[in-house]
Amino acid sequence: MRTEVDLMIFDFDGTLVQTGEGIVKSVNFTLNRLNLPTIAGEEILTFIGDGVVKLIERATGEEGRAYRERAMEIFSDHYGRHMMDQAELYPGVHDLLRHFAEKRKIILTNKRYGFTKKMAEALALDGFFEEIIGADSTPFIKPAPELMQAVLSRYPVARNRVVMIGDGVNDLLLAKESGVIGCAFLNGLGDREELLALGPDITFEDFGELKERLA
Repeated sequence: MRTEVDLMIFDFDGTLVQTGEGIVKSVNFTLNRLNLPTIAGEEILTFIGDGVVKLIERATGEEGRAYRERAMEIFSDHYGRHMMDQAELYPGVHDLLRHFAEKRKIILTNKRYGFTKKMAEALALDGFFEEIIGADSTPFIKPAPELMQAVLSRYPVARNRVVMIGDGVNDLLLAKESGVIGCAFLNGLGDREELLALGPDITFEDFGELKERLA
């Protein structure tokens, strides 16, 4: 049975776009420049999801607290120049977006707006979405329910016809707190077991499945 929706809200990193490798490389470039120990990529991936400030805090650790402002500058410059080096869409993303061409769609991400917009344009995603809302677009980031309230004030849609599609715990927590449909992508950057433990309304392994799950 398909779930009928009027507004589709998509996360970005690890949901629409495979960005993990690029973020890992920019984090370790930053640490190397500051003479701080580099970190295994698998561990850095666990730092993603709460925005770049938290990413840098986790990567630098307590011993690097004094370097955080400089670390942010180095990371932002390096990532801004190299974010597209490894980035690519997950298979089936364009096909899904074309399939739901008539649905209202936005991107809601804890990635900064400028990075998101640049990447979305480079990957020919921007034309599918009415709006991109980044971490610096509003005073709130996921999973703050105030963020969804701000979104729904601009898109007056019944909550039971709004779907939040993402690969992260914050996406599902936001959906739960806001009373919208939570849809978990299990092959993104997020931990599969953590996502399943939150009891999402819908789960999927690849984007082709969503054409059968949503209407």
